[in-house]
Amino acid sequence: MSDLGHQNDLAFGRGFTVRIITIGGLFFLYIPIIILIIFSFNASRFSSQWGGFSLKWYVTMIQDGALWSAIRNTLIIAISNAVLSTILGTLAALALSRHRYRFSGLYHKVLHMPIIIPDIVQAVSLLMLFVFFNFTLGLVSVILAHASFSISFVALVVMARLAGFDNRLEEAAMDLGANRWQVFQKVILPNIFPGILAGALLAFTLSIDDFVITFFTTGVGSTTLPLKIYSMIKFGITPEINAISTLLVVFSIAAVSAIHFFEKNPKTGGKAHVKNIT
Repeated sequence: MSDLGHQNDLAFGRGFTVRIITIGGLFFLYIPIIILIIFSFNASRFSSQWGGFSLKWYVTMIQDGALWSAIRNTLIIAISNAVLSTILGTLAALALSRHRYRFSGLYHKVLHMPIIIPDIVQAVSLLMLFVFFNFTLGLVSVILAHASFSISFVALVVMARLAGFDNRLEEAAMDLGANRWQVFQKVILPNIFPGILAGALLAFTLSIDDFVITFFTTGVGSTTLPLKIYSMIKFGITPEINAISTLLVVFSIAAVSAIHFFEKNPKTGGKAHVKNIT
């Protein structure tokens, strides 16, 4: 009994230690965000001094025309990048997952390169490419630059979804008389849709967040929100910046909640299913 009790004490001690470490890690990760949100309601202009609760910095943010121009550019770039990279990334994932080529291993390594290469190296190389072809820097150049690395993220997410796809569903659909397009449209696509949606959301988020590559490939009149925040920080951190960051946090939480809903909802994903092919 004493040995059993000693083992139980050790198990309890290990479990307690793991919980403490987990709580400490989460606290370390999220306490800066919590502080940022709190000080976005600070009445004082100085972020280091609490001057009472106020919404004036949110009002200031709403009335800032240059900020809304940056938000508009950011959304145009992020949405365009998400659409482009999702289409190309999904096609790449389907090609690499469902077919075997002579240099398939090399193709997989090349697909990982944009994720591995440092942002500064990729930014300089893209800038040199645009200059070489005399391509005017602007919204289009930023969209193409973001797609150059977002495609890899989308492809890997969709490939992970395809890895769990039951090929017997495809064979069953073909036995029932479905052609290749019907199999893709009503069997493959519904089952990998959560992966496609997750990849699109990831591409959208990465585009909104990107600074280095955007800084090198943007032009006049195409300032994005990260670049705008960077220019504002040069004059000091104010609660207006905290307010902008708070809205980005809220948006990120809403996006994650949306993708979680789509993954769990049986009508949009989660369990493998086959639509009526007749």
